[in-house]
Amino acid sequence: MDRAIHLSEKLASTVSALLFPGVEHEDKDSWRFPSDSSTSLADLKGTLAFLRLSFISIVADRFDFKSKSKRRRRGIYGAKMLWILRFSGFFSAAVVMIILSPSIQSFPPAEAIRSSNLDGHLRFPVLLSPPDYLPQLSFRRSTTFRNADECRFSDRQTRGKTDVCDPSLVHIAITLDVEYLRGSIAAVHSILLNSLCPENVFFHFLVSETNLESLVRSTFPQLKFKVYYFDPEIVRSLISTSVRQALEQPLNYARNYLADLLETCVKRVIYLDSDLVVVDDIEKLWATDLGSRTIGAPEYCHANFTKYFTSGFWSDRRFSGTFRGRKPCYFNTGVMVIDLVKWRHAQYTKWIERWMEVQRSDRIYDLGSLPPYLLVFAGNVAPIEHRWNQHGLGGDNVKGSCRDLHPGPYSLLHWSGSGKPWLRLDSKQPCPLDFLWSPYDLYGHSH
Repeated sequence: MDRAIHLSEKLASTVSALLFPGVEHEDKDSWRFPSDSSTSLADLKGTLAFLRLSFISIVADRFDFKSKSKRRRRGIYGAKMLWILRFSGFFSAAVVMIILSPSIQSFPPAEAIRSSNLDGHLRFPVLLSPPDYLPQLSFRRSTTFRNADECRFSDRQTRGKTDVCDPSLVHIAITLDVEYLRGSIAAVHSILLNSLCPENVFFHFLVSETNLESLVRSTFPQLKFKVYYFDPEIVRSLISTSVRQALEQPLNYARNYLADLLETCVKRVIYLDSDLVVVDDIEKLWATDLGSRTIGAPEYCHANFTKYFTSGFWSDRRFSGTFRGRKPCYFNTGVMVIDLVKWRHAQYTKWIERWMEVQRSDRIYDLGSLPPYLLVFAGNVAPIEHRWNQHGLGGDNVKGSCRDLHPGPYSLLHWSGSGKPWLRLDSKQPCPLDFLWSPYDLYGHSH
């Protein structure tokens, strides 16, 4: 009898371990779930305990019956015992699957899974939060936008079958996250309003946490776009501390992986930060001649380039020697035109990752995602007019500071820095240039 109970308990524990690998077993009468377990796991605890007790009772009765009927052969009861053990295991698994079926059905479809060819690093499922968990964000619907008569249309657009591989499209990549969503929506709005051919613009939105696709579609019903999931774990172990915590967010590094995230038919892309507005036709920037270079950006060669790296970096020839033969200049990575064909061929993502690994061990810079780009590309950047990145309008790291425009014309206003226009406007402490951003704000409570 004791042996039967022992065997039945052992089987029940084994089945439990196989079915619930995340559940920790302390003893036969107590179960301890991980701290992040949901209520549904607690329900399974009771169900499994009931199955185990019922099973013990059945086996105990069968063994007791055996002891009273010694005339039967031992082999017959051994076979019956084996049948009972197997049936109980299958029955337990069936009941658990019935209980779990609603949760299993709640997972997103296979199309929500975005993979890439990064040796498995980007092969993570898109387990995005359901809309119920989104904060109460409300945006007004944008005005209708149409192409001018002189805009060219491809055969696909004429047939109403525009897709991401259409060669007539202008490709723009922007990150979407809750904290900067208001800025991203304003950036998209500014591009559409100031484009001669807004229907030729295709947006690639990079996300990590929340399901924002429905919000974007309700704000821009005509927009051509696609959402790409970037898993934070890809880069989290490579990120080092920075002068501002905001610079340490994994989504800041999604631009490093554009060549892997976007379809291979996309040969060029404009990457834009979320804290800017475009006040000119974006196709002018798209038409930039990169020549033999992989990226193009406005350069600022008058800036003190040495300040972007530590004294230890400059004193160590293993590191500083990377600029030998180059004339490096500072450029801001918030506005870049990228040749994805050249990027993929040279595997620049791996170059950037290697410098991030060096940073983790030797601390060669204090900023966030910018220095690795300077290490890989500075001195080999196709120059773009400064008008396409009037940056630094957010002020420096001193709270409340305001900046003026740089001399000359401007086509893009960039509130890089710690101050963001929507926060200052809401707090009734705006800087003068913040009023150049507000006309593109579609936030529901804005005035």
